[in-house]
Amino acid sequence: MEEFHKVRRLPPYVFEQVNRLKASARSRGADIIDLGMGNPDLPTPKAIVDKLCEVVRDPRTHRYSSSRGIPGLRRAQASYYQRRFGVKLNPDTQVVATLGSKEGFANMAQAITAPGDVILCPNPTYPIHAFGFIMSGGVIRSLQVEPDDGFIPAVERGIRHSIPKPLALILNYPSNPTALVASLDFYKDVVAFAKKNDIIILSDLAYSEIYFDGNPPPSVLQVPGAMDVCVEFTSMSKTFSMPGWRMGFAVGNERLISALTRVKSYLDYGAFTPIQVAAAHALNGDGADIEEVREVYHKRRDVMVDSFGRAGWIIPAPAASMFAWAPIPEPFRHLGSLEFSKLLIEHADVAVAPGVGFGEHGDDYVRVALVENEHRIRQAARNIKKFLATTAKQPNNVVPLAAHR
Repeated sequence: MEEFHKVRRLPPYVFEQVNRLKASARSRGADIIDLGMGNPDLPTPKAIVDKLCEVVRDPRTHRYSSSRGIPGLRRAQASYYQRRFGVKLNPDTQVVATLGSKEGFANMAQAITAPGDVILCPNPTYPIHAFGFIMSGGVIRSLQVEPDDGFIPAVERGIRHSIPKPLALILNYPSNPTALVASLDFYKDVVAFAKKNDIIILSDLAYSEIYFDGNPPPSVLQVPGAMDVCVEFTSMSKTFSMPGWRMGFAVGNERLISALTRVKSYLDYGAFTPIQVAAAHALNGDGADIEEVREVYHKRRDVMVDSFGRAGWIIPAPAASMFAWAPIPEPFRHLGSLEFSKLLIEHADVAVAPGVGFGEHGDDYVRVALVENEHRIRQAARNIKKFLATTAKQPNNVVPLAAHR
């Protein structure tokens, strides 16, 4: 039977191949150290859980909630932006709660995209940045760029060679998967360019609080006038170790927020009210929970860079995010990121995310997530050291087990 139109537009899900191999290896008794999916392993702070438990006992909170977010939650997010970025938001018109930043991004695509609209998108990037628009009938023009002096010229080329003129530009810094961080000066240049060319900016700031070198990543909304063209998406998943709670936000331009709010009103009733109350409690806290999470990832980053380096795999230290963007060791680079990821599962009991899953320009890399404790990261390094020692001299002779099945 022929696949449905929207399903046909989506490529095979690369990560599913890795997931099947992980499951198969575990069924054989292998102890897989999973550094693939960015699924935080840290528990949600106790005070947030306690607030949830307190509120859930009130049966009035068991009814349908508010799709756009209860007023107290939207006020808490606006207060957070004021404290963290010095950005003033109207919680009634410039803030909407989402079921995580991923849902927010996908529904924004639904809200603003007409068939054939062109979207300028980094490559590599987090998959929803591209495929949210593809599922909505849009066309992606990929930008293989970094947040540096080459960015604006690349966007200019994208506009010059696109028909129709691009609707929107996607930003994601700190980046998933590359962990690159943008400066406020970079954002100033991008906002000026977007306003000159009448282009919407959609910024994914999910990793704003996971940074390591003393320089908090800025928000694009800190740029004067950015509110005219920008919406920014954030998430509580990593900041407060709340991935399963599905709580995020879109903030910024009133017209765009209104469009997203209207689409969401047809699709959901918002998160469970006790979750929204607990999320507001977290946002109104003193920041100690955020600092604790950041320090855990900082230590894990240092352990990973050091232990993997001594194992023979040099990985640049990420300045932010919960990921490292790791170049595939030279003897294996010709295999590509998917085959290399399979080898690590089958011969080193270590899972990583193949870079090609984030776009074809990521195929020389894998993404390594800091989602195991320091002991397990060191164990992964020992496994990789053995793997490299036994196979690096003859990588062509190492064939993924899946090839024999």
